[in-house]
Amino acid sequence: MARAAPLRFLLLLPPLLAATLGRQTNRTFEIDYEGDQFLKDGKPFRYISGSIHYSRIPRFYWKDRLLKMKMAGLNTIQTYVPWNFHEPLPGLYQFSGDQDLEYFLQLADELGLLVILRPGPYICAEWDMGGLPAWLLEKQSIVLRSSDLDYLKAVHSWLGVLLPKVKPYLYQNGGPIITVQVENEYGSYFTCDYNYLRFLLNLFHHHLGKDVVLFTTDGADEEYLMCGTLQGLYATVDFGTSVNIIEAFQIQRKFESKGPLVNSEFYTGWLDHWGEPHQKVDTQKIVNSLTDMLAHGANVNLYMFIGGTNFAYWNGANMPYAAQPTSYDYDSPLTEAGDLTEKYFALREAIGKFEKLPEGIIPPSTPKFAYGKVAMEKVNTVEDSLDVLCLAGPINSTYPLTFVQVKQYFGFVLYRTTLPKNYNEPVPLSSFLDGVRDRAYVSVNGVPQGILERSKVLVINITGEAGATLDLLVENMGRVNYGRHNNDFKGLISNLTLGSDILTDWSIFPLDMESAVQNNLISNEMVTSDSFTSTLPTFYTGQFFIPSGIPDLPQDTYIQFPNWTKGQVWINGFNLGRYWPGRGPQVTLYVPSHILVTSAPNNITVLELEGSPCNFQKKCYVEMVDKPVLDGPLS
Repeated sequence: MARAAPLRFLLLLPPLLAATLGRQTNRTFEIDYEGDQFLKDGKPFRYISGSIHYSRIPRFYWKDRLLKMKMAGLNTIQTYVPWNFHEPLPGLYQFSGDQDLEYFLQLADELGLLVILRPGPYICAEWDMGGLPAWLLEKQSIVLRSSDLDYLKAVHSWLGVLLPKVKPYLYQNGGPIITVQVENEYGSYFTCDYNYLRFLLNLFHHHLGKDVVLFTTDGADEEYLMCGTLQGLYATVDFGTSVNIIEAFQIQRKFESKGPLVNSEFYTGWLDHWGEPHQKVDTQKIVNSLTDMLAHGANVNLYMFIGGTNFAYWNGANMPYAAQPTSYDYDSPLTEAGDLTEKYFALREAIGKFEKLPEGIIPPSTPKFAYGKVAMEKVNTVEDSLDVLCLAGPINSTYPLTFVQVKQYFGFVLYRTTLPKNYNEPVPLSSFLDGVRDRAYVSVNGVPQGILERSKVLVINITGEAGATLDLLVENMGRVNYGRHNNDFKGLISNLTLGSDILTDWSIFPLDMESAVQNNLISNEMVTSDSFTSTLPTFYTGQFFIPSGIPDLPQDTYIQFPNWTKGQVWINGFNLGRYWPGRGPQVTLYVPSHILVTSAPNNITVLELEGSPCNFQKKCYVEMVDKPVLDGPLS
């Protein structure tokens, strides 16, 4: 019976994985300290890798993007595992569809690509809260990324689910994973808790075994590596074109006197923030730096090789508070939509001077189609849609509660109270402790009063009579992903004052936008009045058909919002993300073809938060275009 157990186990596995496990003998990946190199199956090996985040690319396009990376000459890809992407609620694990990490690893293996896995638990990645789930903040005093017992308990549970899933995909077990990162840029975090790193090291060894190569990554600064490294974890550095390569690797050598030189994040571009210019990094500088590193025999990961998209609410933010936009194009060699660029071919040529490029055809850029203008109609305001947006009704509290206190982790919460007395003259509504996280759209009896914005607008003046309804629709714009402010609470995190009065007796509505949109609860039948002002947060809907008689449709497209201001957009229930042409620089949002349908009309739902063109022109529209605009004008 004991001998039969492994066979029964293999029969339960997918065929590809069973075959993978069947070829696990005599495969090794290790560090050769004396030779200052990696050894793969006993032979010297140097990886040239590129970063791709499966969480930012629809599963539909994973193979296309991975194949383009291989054809660029990469022998390895690097990816993060965002904890909050897979465990949205404690104990609720999601590993299917666009979250099917194992399928992604299998695809890489099928294509002959090795994998560097970065499972965190913290990843940064310009991803909401650096990949840490917001429900950790339900313990308000929790110290993230430390030996805080509640944090360790959650990490222990999560890695106890994740790491056994990836163990079969380790190189020595027949899979593609050659190295695994523990934590991420920990030396940049304030806790500097070596016991926490030891806890992780032991946990990774427990689940993955002692043969796996574990490593850390930190900025090429001695101060960062002091707190970011630990014996038993191979120390690597990250840096871009502005850093002296020799000096950067000398920093690594102070902590790893022998072993391979590794730049775990060589920056091919840079991230954007709303209201700041679109970032670009010169192609020739990248080629020159990459050539120099490869000439020194270094192992390099190009971050990013393809950036992808922050669909829905997944973008992060930096401090002083600045949220990242929906696009994570990153000025990468492959665009957000997976298109080939001049930078792609320049880097491919540079890599080809050191490694034999694969033979075959490079997959072309995916075609784009301009479906044209789509007429939009007013549906209803958020205030008048509360019956479908908050089916359970409000939570009542004397003082405001945060998003996590009402178990609303993303999106929007409406806070409602009444004015305690008459304010015939304008009176300041104040958030002196910067307690609005991150934007609050304020109205009194359905009349817009203004917007409070984190770190920017802490006071607006309002008027109203005693007993009038004061509403604040608060938007979570994305949690801080880097630095000591990861514990980024959202909503009204402190009291608001009206004049000299502290406002109390709140009704708090957590809004389930996703269910309402996906179930078509936002419909034209809800209209209560044609006279409401569109400067209140308002839903709009429209439809378009895929043209018939044109082959190969549907194709990818982009949606833009002429004369719209700021909001959220869904197509066929799929949350594309935030648009904000009113602030820039991103103007268009990427629409992948797999969410479009040919057999029925495609439904567009827009939540405009500030002001649409529909109130000053008879016809208003959004437009589907075939070219992206990521460097538009700034407000």
